[in-house]
Amino acid sequence: MESLVVVDYGAGNLTSVVNALSFIGLKATASSDPSVIIRADRLVFPGVGAAGTAMQTLNETGIGKAIIDVVKAGRPVLGICIGCQIILDSSEENGNVKTLGLIPGRTVRFRNEPGYKIPHMGWNQVDFKQIHPIFKGIESGRNFYFVHSYHPSDVPYACVFAETTYGSQSFTSALGKDNLIATQFHLEKSGSVGLQVLKNFSEWDGQCLQNG
Repeated sequence: MESLVVVDYGAGNLTSVVNALSFIGLKATASSDPSVIIRADRLVFPGVGAAGTAMQTLNETGIGKAIIDVVKAGRPVLGICIGCQIILDSSEENGNVKTLGLIPGRTVRFRNEPGYKIPHMGWNQVDFKQIHPIFKGIESGRNFYFVHSYHPSDVPYACVFAETTYGSQSFTSALGKDNLIATQFHLEKSGSVGLQVLKNFSEWDGQCLQNG
């Protein structure tokens, strides 16, 4: 039986992700044990919180290396929210923190803009830039739920799967490479459309022809 593991590295929001997976009939194991994570057939890497604290935990516990090893093994991996940011090279949050470096790019803070609060919180439109199996059956322009003050930036075009606009600022809201895909928006808080993405992920074989 295939193992679906949700990474628990103390970054919060874990229960809602496990519950969302359970709601669509998927049994997921939440684990902070690198030996469990590294054996996962399919991995979800969620979280909310600060990049510095998250990276400290990932580095000290060996969870970060386990995630990298699962990605390198070619098994499907899904990042959500801070799990989308930490797979890049670095984050401005907490003073330019070095992150996992699985996809080129960095995480930056939204610029202050009159009439637009930070964090960016609530429903917003997601415009797909490339086809990806986890978005099968979902039309471009659907709304998903966001809660974040930082966002991915300087991501190579080939790795950008969706963009979102907040005020005058457009940012990458879904990115990926090969067997790794990640969303800045919260799938577990995005109602039926978020659940459909999670279901699609559960059926995805990890192949992504768009960028190799």
